[in-house]
Amino acid sequence: MSGYLLYDQTAEGVAVVTMNRPEERNALTEEHQMLEFVELCARIRRDRSVKALVLTGAGSAFSAGGNLKNMRDKKGFSAGQPADIRDAYRNGIQQIPLALYELDVPTIAAVNGPAIGAGMDLTCMCDIRIASERASFASSFVKLGIVPGDGGAWLLARTIGQPKAMELMLTGDTFDAARALELGLVSRVVPHDELMPQALALAGRIAANPARTVRLTKRLLRESDHMSLATSLEMAAAYQALAHYTPDHDEAVLAFLEKRKPAFTGR
Repeated sequence: MSGYLLYDQTAEGVAVVTMNRPEERNALTEEHQMLEFVELCARIRRDRSVKALVLTGAGSAFSAGGNLKNMRDKKGFSAGQPADIRDAYRNGIQQIPLALYELDVPTIAAVNGPAIGAGMDLTCMCDIRIASERASFASSFVKLGIVPGDGGAWLLARTIGQPKAMELMLTGDTFDAARALELGLVSRVVPHDELMPQALALAGRIAANPARTVRLTKRLLRESDHMSLATSLEMAAAYQALAHYTPDHDEAVLAFLEKRKPAFTGR
């Protein structure tokens, strides 16, 4: 990774990833920045020691989304003919939802400040969202005369429901953390200084469970969103067979019966 994303990992197996362009409000401007997310997800898929991911932004913003100067100057994603722009989106920012949303490791967005446009969509690519009291949100594409090009229409509707998503996307209004909580966009709003401690504590509670079962559970929940009940039950039976055969399952049962804390190995 070239430095847009800073990576750290706690002793509990929580990966802490920080978008690190505070002077640009962590805007997503260059293709190489976006492909860092793809590299990040590939790295985590290979690393069984990672049990959860917390994503946040450096400085005062989570992410301000796209670069307006590039739009004005017809650079970056705005350069070239319509076919060029389409390919730039497909090969650039659209790779983020394909990689991050499909990651088996549970992901938490710790929204430390404004999450605007693609920045708001990025929060929706995560499984859980916790907001600082200083956070704000906007699906503001329409105000710039463009549509959400990074999967926002699909993501936001599945996060808060289509009628609410329709209102936010057609008005482009900016709203605060309290409104985000009311809409169900975030699961909690916390004092700014408590954001990372609470995000890490939540990630730690997830990471304390059997790692393989956590990944299977996330995948089952995600896939069940577009399955029939019968198909979801069939998938659950297959995943349950895998889970029953793990050493961590045996350890969990024994620890419960022996009234002690389990010692999971991630196997």
